[in-house]
Amino acid sequence: MKLLALTLALGIAGAGYWFVYPSVPGYTAVSEPVSVTLEKPVPPLTTLNPTPRSQFTPTTRKGYYSLDIVSDFTLPATKTITFCGAGRNLHVQQDRDKIFRRGFSAVDQSRMVPNVEIWQDGAPPRGWQSVLKQSQRSWIVYQNHFRDAFGLAWAQNSEKASETLYRSVPNPRDASARVNRQTLFQASSELRGGCMSFGDCPQEWKNTFGYIFLDIENDFTSVNNRQEQTNLYTFMIKTIKENVSPQTMVGSIAPVLHNSVGYSRASDYAAAPEWLWTMPARQTATSRQRGMPDDIVGKSFGDYADFQMPGTYYVYPDFDYGNTPHNGDNDRHWLAALLGEQEVNMKLSPKKRIAWQWLFNTQSELPNSGKAEHPAPPAIAEGMGIFYWFTGAYGVLFWDDHNALTPDQPSPADPGQKGLGNDRNYACYEHYVHGLWRLFKHHGDLFNGRETYLNEATDCSYDGGKTWYTYNANQLKTHNVPFVRAIVNGDQILIAATKPYGRSNQTNQVMVRYVQNGYNFYTTLSLRGDEIYLGRATMPRQ
Repeated sequence: MKLLALTLALGIAGAGYWFVYPSVPGYTAVSEPVSVTLEKPVPPLTTLNPTPRSQFTPTTRKGYYSLDIVSDFTLPATKTITFCGAGRNLHVQQDRDKIFRRGFSAVDQSRMVPNVEIWQDGAPPRGWQSVLKQSQRSWIVYQNHFRDAFGLAWAQNSEKASETLYRSVPNPRDASARVNRQTLFQASSELRGGCMSFGDCPQEWKNTFGYIFLDIENDFTSVNNRQEQTNLYTFMIKTIKENVSPQTMVGSIAPVLHNSVGYSRASDYAAAPEWLWTMPARQTATSRQRGMPDDIVGKSFGDYADFQMPGTYYVYPDFDYGNTPHNGDNDRHWLAALLGEQEVNMKLSPKKRIAWQWLFNTQSELPNSGKAEHPAPPAIAEGMGIFYWFTGAYGVLFWDDHNALTPDQPSPADPGQKGLGNDRNYACYEHYVHGLWRLFKHHGDLFNGRETYLNEATDCSYDGGKTWYTYNANQLKTHNVPFVRAIVNGDQILIAATKPYGRSNQTNQVMVRYVQNGYNFYTTLSLRGDEIYLGRATMPRQ
């Protein structure tokens, strides 16, 4: 006989008792804290001050977007967003600094202004220096740096790890022997020359980018090859760290501690860390002969990385409001994916989180996802610029597969190229920047390092205050209720809320409370359609 036991925990939580549900077969990590309010009136409600919206008409021009849909604002010093998107060329000639007054705090080297922000014509003239501060410089190091420039086939095929040289082993009989540049040491250590591009090399050359993002994408490998792969990744990041300035932060798109691949399933919350992040380096039968040093033995990639990069690219079904189901455990859901990826990974490592974000669908085998021609709908683009920051994340790498844009071009004759590059509508950029503006223009003071991110502890009621729930992102998805997240800083509370995929004629109500640390805050939100609500209040004391 199957028996579902219900355990009543008599600990008082806020205004009610907490029930703890045990694990149910087929549903992992089901713990659902539910406080049941006794017959007791809800305290007086506090009205939130809604955050203004900028009034703008989204562009309809292809290959174009405006940054003037909002006024000037800057990112708090505690956060970072690197621009590696499309179309900086649309605005940089008129105002090179505008991008830094529209929420972005750094720019990838591929989007920098030649010979002003980065020197590209050989060695710079004596005394020349970049106008960019170090914190404004980012560099995505792709697979081709290792594969093409240094002949490391491993960068494309991880199964070649056991054939890869760490560094040249000196030949004591031939002092004139040339250094073998086809080694991981050379590929990693020669990144120090990046300082030449900015004219500020120290006496002992060190890379002076603010951020280095590795995008090798060769992390998948056979089980028997894992130790060799671990050794190379650990050696690579340690060597890079030894050749960059103390202010340079280094991380990689992979490995991540857990990749939900955009699904946000209940089982994600019980996931173990990815092996390539945590596995310690060990000498193998051939690694010492190939130059692996003993000083990395016992260390892991995660020991050396400055930040982790959990995040997810969207596919077309995530943007589909009409035909795709979104509320099953295995269903794709834009906001559950965005929040869930952070909720899972923040528990697996305390290291700072910087997510890659792209406002178009990535290419996949899923319906309508063969090309990257579908932009994020307005609420999703704006919501990415708001909800992500309620997780306590440190930064974003804002990316696109296109660089320069030329507006108003005719559609390509090749059907395979239609909807790509200049043929896209980039209004999604405007909605994304609008989200950043709403959050940081009006509430940047809350992100001063003293804020508390409630995440799954955001306490909500969907029945007028009778019962209260603290749901993770997957539970919000599967219960098909409004998503609410909150940040508390002193007596200030900032709340973001939305009903994902809500229809324009729908209204959803939700109550939110914060009854900790001497505060007695209750409020009610009425959400229209899929609007991204943002509001702030001063909380009353108990």
